[in-house]
Amino acid sequence: MNHGEHGEDAILKDCDERLIDTVLTAVTTVHRRLGPGLFESVYELATMVELKEMATPARRQVEIPVLYRGRDLGIGFRADIIVADCLLLEFKTIDEFNPVHLAQVITYLKLLRFKRGFLINFNKTLLKDGIKRVSI
Repeated sequence: MNHGEHGEDAILKDCDERLIDTVLTAVTTVHRRLGPGLFESVYELATMVELKEMATPARRQVEIPVLYRGRDLGIGFRADIIVADCLLLEFKTIDEFNPVHLAQVITYLKLLRFKRGFLINFNKTLLKDGIKRVSI
């Protein structure tokens, strides 16, 4: 990928700490109520319910287009949840994160031109052990 193509040189969208606290409260509440062992989609939908209850705007399964040499390739990826058009949430239900999971979130952040995101593994007994903050 050519630098600047997806805005690496542009200003990245960021969000304030209050929003991050709200999001962490939402995902922690979901994990506490549902526990580990379910499908990603269950946690996505439950998190959307929590965010709505907290009056926090969010969208689920948001298409992320891929541009190459200024052209939309007509293929893209899907972000699990985007909160307030500035924060990416990527959910997993796996034993452990692999380097490819972190690379995926970094790529999504670049494509979205977001500064921050979270990689969240709901398949942990303690959710804090499954939350990874990612910044570019």
